[in-house]
Amino acid sequence: MSVIRLKGQTDRRLRAGHQWIYSNEVDTSATPLKQFTPGDQVVVETAQGKPLGIATINPNTLICGRLMSRNTDTFLNKSTLVHRLKIALSLRELTYPAPYYRLVFGDSDGLSGLVVDRFADILVMQISTAGMERVKDEIVEALQEVLKPSAILMKNDGKMRQIEGLETYVEEAFGTVPELVYLQENDVLFQAPVWDGQKTGWFYDHRENRKTMQGFCDGKRVLDVFSYVGGWGVQAASAGATDVTFIDASESALNHVDENLKLNQYEGGSSLMHGDAFDAMQSLIEDKERFDVVIMDPPAFIARRKDIKAGEGAYHRANQLAMRLVAKGGILVSGSCSMHLETGRLHDIIRSNSRQLERFSQLIYRGTQAPDHPVHPAIEETEYLKALFYRIHNNMGL
Repeated sequence: MSVIRLKGQTDRRLRAGHQWIYSNEVDTSATPLKQFTPGDQVVVETAQGKPLGIATINPNTLICGRLMSRNTDTFLNKSTLVHRLKIALSLRELTYPAPYYRLVFGDSDGLSGLVVDRFADILVMQISTAGMERVKDEIVEALQEVLKPSAILMKNDGKMRQIEGLETYVEEAFGTVPELVYLQENDVLFQAPVWDGQKTGWFYDHRENRKTMQGFCDGKRVLDVFSYVGGWGVQAASAGATDVTFIDASESALNHVDENLKLNQYEGGSSLMHGDAFDAMQSLIEDKERFDVVIMDPPAFIARRKDIKAGEGAYHRANQLAMRLVAKGGILVSGSCSMHLETGRLHDIIRSNSRQLERFSQLIYRGTQAPDHPVHPAIEETEYLKALFYRIHNNMGL
């Protein structure tokens, strides 16, 4: 098997548990990256020639290698995939009684570049690296062997594929996948648009945070900003909210919100606001609307490090508008899926908004991603989700 050799001392991060190899860490004079084809598997060696394991390689990307095994006898093939899928499945079955969860979460499950979401007997998989693309047929075969699904959808249209030089496509890998699939989360039913929706069609990562949110909603007015298909707001409705307002830029997503409310036989009031979330919140402020619970769960405003300044400004503005819509003594739920926005920085943004608006805010809950999105202790990029719950009062002279 071909070899890549690292520069001196650059193996420390891998020895500490990380799985990524950057192109500037490779000794290209000894092992030129140009000799490899995207998706190749190679032996990784230290500068002294000691083997560290097997990695998939893409010579055209900054993250040029992804360590798949620390044993040079273990390759990324069907056998390895079956073994790791079984381990991943055992964690999810330990955590959740029903088959609705993220089955594979990339690096955290030893399968860098692969995500698989489970909707009962239907699976939706996303491949984001050349290494995983090379073995996509083996992935499908391994999933069939381990879970025996009725159908598998390959939702390979993510932005990372462009970076990896991969084509984007959405197609059935096996069986027939309907336009909408059904799932259950926190005893609430949903339909998810897996073909045309965002990511895999659903976001399981906020499951525990939504469960916590439900405890504040009985008899309350709720606002769900950036609602998508209603993951937060429909669960608030099912928890006894008297009225729920949903805001999203996608008209089709709001149509699914309406269907999800009907699916759960919600008899309270609901309002669907189609348009830019910032404009919609400003309109509600001008109408002097106030809500007992306001949920602010935007898309990632910070995709890359260079976006931090502009992204933090967007989080500041969004949360300030949301805070102005919280009724006296109400709850603000502030979420972020931006890995580059640290929890402490999001808290600083809320604190700053509190002072500017002369509000008295109390942090009452810190949430993170659900157990089906496990954190790899050596890969900080796998810990990305946060949800901070605040009780908001008038200034109280403090």
